[in-house]
Amino acid sequence: MSPGTGQLTGLVAATFTPLSPQGELNLPVIGPYVDYLLEKQGVRSVFVNGTTGEGCSFSLEERKQLAEEWCRQGKGKLDQVIVHVGCLNVKDSQELARHAASVGADAIAVISPSFFKPTNADALKMFLKEVASAAPELPFYYYHLPSMTGVNLEAREILEGIENQIPSFRGLKFSGTDLRDLGQCVCYCRPHGWSLLYGVDEHLLGAVVLGVNGAVGSTYNYLGNIMNSMLTAFEKGDIAQARNLQFKMQEVITFAVSLGFSLPMNKQLMSEFSGLHMGPPRLPLLPCPPDHAKSIAQKLRDVLAEQ
Repeated sequence: MSPGTGQLTGLVAATFTPLSPQGELNLPVIGPYVDYLLEKQGVRSVFVNGTTGEGCSFSLEERKQLAEEWCRQGKGKLDQVIVHVGCLNVKDSQELARHAASVGADAIAVISPSFFKPTNADALKMFLKEVASAAPELPFYYYHLPSMTGVNLEAREILEGIENQIPSFRGLKFSGTDLRDLGQCVCYCRPHGWSLLYGVDEHLLGAVVLGVNGAVGSTYNYLGNIMNSMLTAFEKGDIAQARNLQFKMQEVITFAVSLGFSLPMNKQLMSEFSGLHMGPPRLPLLPCPPDHAKSIAQKLRDVLAEQ
């Protein structure tokens, strides 16, 4: 959090969901996971049950267990535990929102429904309003991810007048690549004091230049210290160093893409770097070959050694 403003700033880890080899929740990993983020990566906030966490692949009861355990383990340690409560239907989303409030979440976030899709911004805002109303005391964030939802509405259009419909609205996670739309969202959020968090890790420096407050991403689970250094360099005006670190991160991601970078591979990378057992992904996703994750981990070590 930015001191005195209430804004969510800096890096936020989009958490992976630890599973047993049999594909069941492995909740005891979450305590050490919190400590790893704080002590090894310098990341002090988390975004739970989102895309990285495979939230939509879990039952309501499983999502509740995860939210509760992250809130319990993060209490007194993490700055913010943001729980994603978006579902394909409004009733389930409301149930998860109420539960998040009851277990001490610091905020909730909601993605657009993606089977029956909202046909315009007003329809989506109506959905978001209904979910927010179930936990009106919690800061509410819209999660903009058109590449996964297929809802190709501009985020700026969704922001228009949303403060009149959702008094608890505090910003958005923008996981698109349209920098014009992103810039217009920055312009709209700033006067309201809202947080705009960017969600495409390999583009972060460009988004920071446009004025985002922070970032939510999967790679900050194991590259948080590197990307924190990039943000520090930018804040100090050392643009050359900031670029250098972003380029190094992009080089690793490019190599990973050549091997078929995917959520299962990303999850395996977290296990490789952290030493924590994240387990397999939940079906329909399939595990990635372990040698691919090891190759990417070695690539990262080689790139960092070049500094």
